[in-house]
Amino acid sequence: MELIGYLASVAVMTSLLMGNVMRLRAINLVGCILFTIYGVAVEAYPVVFLNSVCVFINIYHLAKLRRQQQALMPAEA
Repeated sequence: MELIGYLASVAVMTSLLMGNVMRLRAINLVGCILFTIYGVAVEAYPVVFLNSVCVFINIYHLAKLRRQQQALMPAEA
């Protein structure tokens, strides 16, 4: 279980190195999901709370970014 915690840490740290916001959100989402799993496993409920909220925040922003990208794409005939 400790490995999941370390993987989550690496994913969140890696996400903060991204210049592309879409990639940052996607990698951070993975890290938050892993931290949520880790928090449940070790019964660290503040970790579960924070990261499960962050999962939904990342999903919201990823969907918003995707809608913005689609709006900028020219319609195919």
